[in-house]
Amino acid sequence: MTAYSKQLIIFDLDGTLTRSKSPIDHEMADLVVNLLQRKKVAVISGGGFPQFQSQFLASLPGNTDNFSNLYLLPTSGTRLYVWKGNWIEQYAENLSVEEKQRIMAALDTALKMTKYEKPTKTFGTLIEDRGSQITFSALGQSAPVELKYAWDPMRTKRERMAAILSEKLPEFEVRVGGATSVDITKRGINKGFGIRKLEQFLKIESEDIVFIGDALFYGGNDYPAKATGVDCISVKGPEETKELIKSWLV
Repeated sequence: MTAYSKQLIIFDLDGTLTRSKSPIDHEMADLVVNLLQRKKVAVISGGGFPQFQSQFLASLPGNTDNFSNLYLLPTSGTRLYVWKGNWIEQYAENLSVEEKQRIMAALDTALKMTKYEKPTKTFGTLIEDRGSQITFSALGQSAPVELKYAWDPMRTKRERMAAILSEKLPEFEVRVGGATSVDITKRGINKGFGIRKLEQFLKIESEDIVFIGDALFYGGNDYPAKATGVDCISVKGPEETKELIKSWLV
C-alpha cells in the first residue's frame, strides 16, 4: 500500500513540517490544507499545545472547513486534541505532583553531573512543566534556530544527560527531542503511544497509517513510531516533506 493510499497521515512537527520552534511557512500551510481535503492528518510533537498554536495552527487559514480531519497530539502523544468547533482535549496522561518532584530533582542532578553551564542569555524557560511532560531546553524554548542547532549538533550533550536521567528515573520515559531539548514522560508514553491511542480513537488499522519524521533513527524521538507497525518515512527536513506531500496531491 502506497503512502498516498493511507487513510491517516501522521507528521512530526519540528524538523519535519518546520524548523525547530519556527512557524510553518506559507507553502507548507497550503500543502497541509490541501492534504486535509483528502486525508485525515495528525501532528505529534514534544511541544505543548501553545507551541502547536504558534507554530502550526496560526499559519493555517482560520476559516478552514477541514479541521475535522486534523488531530493534534502535543507533548509526545501524552494528549490528544480534536476539532469540535474549537479544540477539545480527549485525554491527558498528566504527571502527579510527586512524579514532577522526582523528575525535577533528577534533572538538577543530571545538569550538575554533565557540567551544564547556563548561558549568559537565555530565551524563555529552561525547564518547562507541560503537565504530562517535563521538558529541559538548554537555551530556553524561544532561542533562535541558529543557536539551537549549533549547541548540540551531534546530540552528545543531551544523550549523556538522557542516560543519567534514565538511570535515575527508571519508571519514566526520557527522550532527546528537538534541537536542545530532553523530554520526560511516564514510562511507555511516547509517540508510539500517541499513534496507538489515535488508531483506537479513529478505529483505523495500522496498515492504513503512515508516519513521517526526521528522527526515526535509534534513539531519536520519532523512533517509537516504528514499534507500532505503521509504515514510517524518514525525511531530512521540511523541504523534503513538502516534496512528499506534493507527490501525494498529484
